[in-house]
Amino acid sequence: MINTLILVFILTMIIHTAETLSYSIRYAGVRLNKLAVALSLVGIVVLVSRTANLIQAPMTAHFVDFAKKNPTFDLVHYLRITLLASSVGTVIAIALFPTFINISARVIARLEIAGSIPKLFSSVTIAQLKNTPKYIKKPKVKLSQFRYLGISKRFLFINIIVTAFYSVGVLASLYTAHLLPDHATTASQASGLINGIATILLTIFIDPQLGLITDKALHDEAQRKQLGKIYALLMTTRFLGTMLAQVFLVPSAYFIAWIVQLFFQSA
Repeated sequence: MINTLILVFILTMIIHTAETLSYSIRYAGVRLNKLAVALSLVGIVVLVSRTANLIQAPMTAHFVDFAKKNPTFDLVHYLRITLLASSVGTVIAIALFPTFINISARVIARLEIAGSIPKLFSSVTIAQLKNTPKYIKKPKVKLSQFRYLGISKRFLFINIIVTAFYSVGVLASLYTAHLLPDHATTASQASGLINGIATILLTIFIDPQLGLITDKALHDEAQRKQLGKIYALLMTTRFLGTMLAQVFLVPSAYFIAWIVQLFFQSA
């Protein structure tokens, strides 16, 4: 199972690195005033994340099957390591944020010339790939630069909670399947009970405000310069959310178990 865990760890890391790096693509689009083009590239990053998830999900579910046959298997420990991978992936994305902004800006400019994603990929040459190191930029962290960004503490706190719920939803439902073997299939499909809370919070509190911040940056040079710092702050709260997910894992599983037993015990 160690080999499976390593693969799950790597895939989970890729998923969260890709999803978090979407901030850098958006920011590059705002800087170039090409947000619509940037959002089309975000779709490619999401595709990478979803592809990795297609492989990762059944491998993670295999932990539950293995735990049924081996009572001594520490399922929670394996799930916590999987959650740790999400934190590591987010940290990697934060470190790559400045570099990926530069690369994204270059890709956006090339996409305008190529006209389509397939033509963009086919136009890439070895010489261009060799020039990639010149876009590498070391991240600089100064806590003082985050003081006056006009972002409410409530907004940041909700972003942490949303990330925690999204990170833990599927894993909690898998652990519930282990806790309730008689309702294993029902429990494994109940991640929406946790993710649904995150979706509601995201739709009501996060997305509208983030949209307003981005729109202001498109029309205001001062706001545009601050947007990168705001995105970096949101990425940091995303990391904190993945850490908080460790706390939510077991309680979320028992919450799902309670709901499943409440509605399906007599079925």
